[in-house]
Amino acid sequence: MSRPGASRISRRTVLRGIAASAAGAGIAAFASGCTGFATTGNSGLVFLSTQFRPVEEAERFRELLRTVYPAEVSYVTSEEGPFIGQVRTQHDANSVQFALLGGVHGDLAPLVDGYLAEADGLLGELGDLGIPPEYLDLAKLGTRRSWYVPWAQASYLLAADEDALGQLPPGVREDELSYDDLLDWAIAARRANGNRPRFGFPAGPAGLLHRFLQGYLYPSFTGGQITTFRSPEAVRAWEYLRELWANCVPSSTTYEMMQEALVAGEATIAWDHMARLVDAPRTQPGRWRLLPAPRGPRGLGYMAVVTGLGLPAQSNDRAGATDLIKALSTASAQVELLRANAFLPVVRAELPDDLEPALRMSAEAVDAQRAADDAILALPPVGLAEREGEVTKVFQDCFRSIVLGGANIRSTLDSQARVLQRLLDELRVPCWAPDPVTGARCEVA
Repeated sequence: MSRPGASRISRRTVLRGIAASAAGAGIAAFASGCTGFATTGNSGLVFLSTQFRPVEEAERFRELLRTVYPAEVSYVTSEEGPFIGQVRTQHDANSVQFALLGGVHGDLAPLVDGYLAEADGLLGELGDLGIPPEYLDLAKLGTRRSWYVPWAQASYLLAADEDALGQLPPGVREDELSYDDLLDWAIAARRANGNRPRFGFPAGPAGLLHRFLQGYLYPSFTGGQITTFRSPEAVRAWEYLRELWANCVPSSTTYEMMQEALVAGEATIAWDHMARLVDAPRTQPGRWRLLPAPRGPRGLGYMAVVTGLGLPAQSNDRAGATDLIKALSTASAQVELLRANAFLPVVRAELPDDLEPALRMSAEAVDAQRAADDAILALPPVGLAEREGEVTKVFQDCFRSIVLGGANIRSTLDSQARVLQRLLDELRVPCWAPDPVTGARCEVA
């Protein structure tokens, strides 16, 4: 529920968006000289962000900004690599042309070495907003001080329709699954469907199966992601995935967004990013459930996509940027961001009665995942910028070799571990959650 007296945006207004207006000459020059940048707002305070890059998302967010903040804001979007480079370049030239930065944790982490202003004072002014302690810890970026204000979150979930829920093994609760339960469920669903699998993964060329490996399978079975990459527990995880894959819809290797297969009835159980599942319960909310991830031997591994708001060390409007962070940190503003672009609040917020069921299901499942006693928080790779794809390829190549190709698990992991270590040696970056964030260089054990 929105806070009393807070500005409120109607769902119709947010979804409608508005036409882009011309940027000021200085902002246009700033953006036009940078590959991967797009200006989508008026002149005024410049908010540089890696989030909401699609035109429709940017316009909806710009409408939100106009409602919660009284002054003009120019919302400039950027791809991740140019974002980090531009912040550093302008800072080093003593010519910073933006006031506020927005990005996921991994976009902000590389800027901790002098390019961000500390945020402890601002977090103190905001008071107890109910931000999860683990997200506040992330904002410290491996130091003793905070460097950004957590802003919004997203994650990955399971989806199941009512027929599949009726095929759960006896005594198994859909919201308290283990990975063994998930395998038994996939087998039961296959048998109930004439031996045709009903469980699906987004294993297509643009699918996000690698996030399942990095944030769910590995943490749940090994407790880590990189430092446990070729451990005995990792071998067991891959053995498990082979068994699960044998009960997956064969066309999973073509799926990029599981909601399409769910709506078409090709799968009745699936794992994917919440934004790539939500169309299924959106079409028939009474027929679908969104569920937290299963537990493994080490706990409930889950991947959080945490976004943050940071002040550049040389912000050209620190007072205005601070006020904007405060405005975006209210419960009402974060609920409206959920309505507009399906990013969940990180602050304590009561969900309004008129929130669409699909978004409510997403919020409840993500909260259950994060609040589990044995939850293991995992992050996408941090500090790799445009080279993150090389880590992604390591996990994808393991999947193709081990699960699709039947290659020896131990020799495959040993070979790919050398590829992974060469990259980490070259970049000299610390590990990221769930691995210990210590040392100057992450190492594969």
